[in-house]
Amino acid sequence: MGVLEERPRRLGGGQSRCPYCGLLQDRVATLAQDWVLLEPGMNPLAHTVPAEHRWIELSDGRVTVYGVCPPDQFQRCRIEHRLACPA
Repeated sequence: MGVLEERPRRLGGGQSRCPYCGLLQDRVATLAQDWVLLEPGMNPLAHTVPAEHRWIELSDGRVTVYGVCPPDQFQRCRIEHRLACPA
């Protein structure tokens, strides 16, 4: 039997610079075993973002699209950097 971890293990991601604007973006693993580049430090209310663009952080550090309509009025989400990119 293994030792139980007190906190969920986070999957390695990191940050990279956008090739178009030069700003940092967060590289985050998805449930589909892929990666998505999210805007760092931006957590808008989910109901203000179209359903196909809402990324919800899970307890293990991965994200998934949150297509629930209508979303909980207090639910926060993340958005892809490409939607916020100034370039």
